Amino acid sequence: MSTVQTMTVNLSVWRQASSDVAGKFEEYKVTHVSPNMSFLEMLDVLNDRLVKENKDPIEFDSDCREGICGTCGCMINGQAHGPQKATTTCQLYMRSFKDGDTLVIEPWRAKAFPVIKDLVVDRGAFDRIIGSGGYTSAKTGQHADANAILIPKDIADRAMDAATCIGCGACVAACPNASASLFTSAKIAQLSLLPQGQVEKTRRVEGMVNQMDKERFGGCTNIGECEAACPVEISLSNIAIMKTEYAKATIKSL
Repeated sequence: MSTVQTMTVNLSVWRQASSDVAGKFEEYKVTHVSPNMSFLEMLDVLNDRLVKENKDPIEFDSDCREGICGTCGCMINGQAHGPQKATTTCQLYMRSFKDGDTLVIEPWRAKAFPVIKDLVVDRGAFDRIIGSGGYTSAKTGQHADANAILIPKDIADRAMDAATCIGCGACVAACPNASASLFTSAKIAQLSLLPQGQVEKTRRVEGMVNQMDKERFGGCTNIGECEAACPVEISLSNIAIMKTEYAKATIKSL
């Protein structure tokens, strides 16, 4: 019976106790890693060892581990979520690397995403952007039938594509300007394309864009790194929709 081949990886991991203290890279070697392990499972193995050695485990975010929730995320060798396109960190498998590889692991780097500990950052800025207008107001009474409002398929498809944003923050981390334009525009486009979002669209785009600026995210200069790093491949075309809607809202308010 053949045995499963394992690998050894060398890790250079960013360790930082809190946002108030300086951080540094620490080196680790992880042996007997199965190529079929996910990247986070490999970190679990390392953390088990650190706990047994009475050392602090590496803090990182995770939840569903199915690429749905948007909780996980870190820079791996300078790439958001690692080397695989359209893949979250939790969906990245160790077979993407070679035996003996050195992996540099860092948290998202942005002023608007302060480090909480190690690889965990505070993404509350995204919540505040959503809270400033990323919803439609609820009215009392019976819901309309699902087929009562006819929506052309191309519009429905574009809205659904925008709605797939999981809010992981990879777009911000990958952008040289640390811009949140792709995230914010996806939420704006999702609602502005649908009939349900028309009533509040002026207030929505003004509130969300202004909040994005208040959170100290950088501006968009159409570099495209955000789209390339997005694990669900949100399109840059949503940023065009956001800018168009914001220009219209600005003219209306004059």
